[in-house]
Amino acid sequence: MEKFVTHTGKAVAIDLANIDTDQIIPKQFLKRIERSGYGEFLFYDWRFSPKGDVIHDFVLNKPEAEGASILIAGENFGCGSSREHAPWSLLDYGFHVIVAPSFADIFFNNSLKTGLLPVVLSADDCASLAKNAATSPDHQITVNLEASTISDNAGFSSSFKIDEFRKYCLINGLDDIGLSLQHEASITAYERSLQQDQPFLSFSA
Repeated sequence: MEKFVTHTGKAVAIDLANIDTDQIIPKQFLKRIERSGYGEFLFYDWRFSPKGDVIHDFVLNKPEAEGASILIAGENFGCGSSREHAPWSLLDYGFHVIVAPSFADIFFNNSLKTGLLPVVLSADDCASLAKNAATSPDHQITVNLEASTISDNAGFSSSFKIDEFRKYCLINGLDDIGLSLQHEASITAYERSLQQDQPFLSFSA
């Protein structure tokens, strides 16, 4: 998992509540076993018609949205099924931060474990950021995870709350496997002690 300390980027807003995981990454694209390659299918049913034609008036298909790395959305973002593919697809598309008034719990936790930062702000603050993003072609948002702050170049500034353990993991680029590997020497020593006590057990170092 990549480290997340600070991020500055262009924002795009989808002003809808209850965007669920099936809208984020439709079920027909969940047959892959890798974590990568889902970005092209992000919001597929909103970006493309049933015939596969580009829906030009959808926000992510507009030229001004190109290169956006911060998504501003409505409340209860990521509701629905618990598929990890939702944060994977957002990351693979190029998003690093999702800003919303609230998130579905499972999506929120899955995002943190994959390096995608969900930031909870009030509905008014989300609206202010969305307005600034829509009205300024050079709008940029900066998220400082160490300070737990979010600001833009139009004068907006706010702090947000995040669990200290999750902050530590993101800043150091540690997913669940990375956390376990921090104790690799102790785990190996324990396995060897078991093998000595019970030689019929075999562990590979």
